[in-house]
Amino acid sequence: MSSLEPVLMTAEDLRALEAEIARLETTARQEIAARISTAREWGDLKENSEYHDAKNDQAMLETRILLLREKQLAAEIREVETQTDTVGFGSRVSLSDDRGKEMVYTLVAVTEARPAEGRLSVESPIGRALQGARKGDRVSVPTPRGDRELTVVSIG
Repeated sequence: MSSLEPVLMTAEDLRALEAEIARLETTARQEIAARISTAREWGDLKENSEYHDAKNDQAMLETRILLLREKQLAAEIREVETQTDTVGFGSRVSLSDDRGKEMVYTLVAVTEARPAEGRLSVESPIGRALQGARKGDRVSVPTPRGDRELTVVSIG
């Protein structure tokens, strides 16, 4: 039994994660190995900043690979909800606020959230408020300045 916390993701997110791991384990490792080899040829390693930079980059790369592998091991695949009458994991939701500003979000797992790209965690305040909402529903989202009312325009 794994002691890792489950990481919710879609099958598509898992494929992207596996592709990133493969890229890092091949191309990125080869690039850093080439940099280390080239820097070694320049002689004295004690004062060779290119060598030390490449070794630091190698350590960061290996740490990143390890973290991504742990995420892969803890992956719990959750299928995107295909029904479009209620909001759930994987739903693409169009919303409007009281000022008429429209926004579109896709509800994803915490680890896949990228708010600047419109990918919100299902565990975020907006994500929690939207769970189970239907087209036309008004939801209240707690913010530091008080609750914000949003209307569900469409679910896709």
